[in-house]
Amino acid sequence: MVAVMDDEVTPATAGGEAGDGPATLARDARPARKRRPRQATAERRAEILRAAAHTFGSKGYKNGSLAEVAEQVGITHAGVLHHFGSKDQLLVEVLEFRDKEDVRDLEGQHIPGGLDLFRHLVRTAHANEDRAGIVQGYTVLTGEAVTENHPARGWVTDRFSVLRGEIADAVREVGGPGVDDAAARRAASAVIGVMDGLQVQWLLDDTVDLATATQFAIEAILRAACPDAEIPPLA
Repeated sequence: MVAVMDDEVTPATAGGEAGDGPATLARDARPARKRRPRQATAERRAEILRAAAHTFGSKGYKNGSLAEVAEQVGITHAGVLHHFGSKDQLLVEVLEFRDKEDVRDLEGQHIPGGLDLFRHLVRTAHANEDRAGIVQGYTVLTGEAVTENHPARGWVTDRFSVLRGEIADAVREVGGPGVDDAAARRAASAVIGVMDGLQVQWLLDDTVDLATATQFAIEAILRAACPDAEIPPLA
């Protein structure tokens, strides 16, 4: 079992000052126990999540084993379970980890609004070109989530619902009062569909220019959904 936290032992002082009584000296002689920060645990969890993203991405959720994940980070199967409780929970946290990585450097660590949201999506496509394992894991897991009783189905469904709402809000902000709710939501679904579809093509054929094609598609969708707005280049 992997320990969550180690204790650091500080040696006792060799002696006391003049006037210290036996009780004081005995108390001072006890080693002082000071807890280390949880940084090591957080780093270990991040290592496990990256390993799981790679394993699930290359073999799928069902075929990718916790033993393979554990081997990549030099711990045991039980060590993975110590940190995440179950394979299902690890799966969900892999997907959440990907989303958190995308907004880690943003103000408030949250997706922005308006044109900045679409610029963020293009930057995300650029970043994805350097993290094929995470993209592969996301693509495989969201694809498998359409099957009945898949453990990630609820999370993926909720994620798409929230993301559609955020993108639709941004479309309305860009397009102004001339864009109705239905058009904004159609545009949001199209943006998500294009981004995920381009990722599949890129994973299968690296001659696909993921970032440039993503930018082209989003700009085209915005111009169609917001005919009265001037849409500048997003990158």
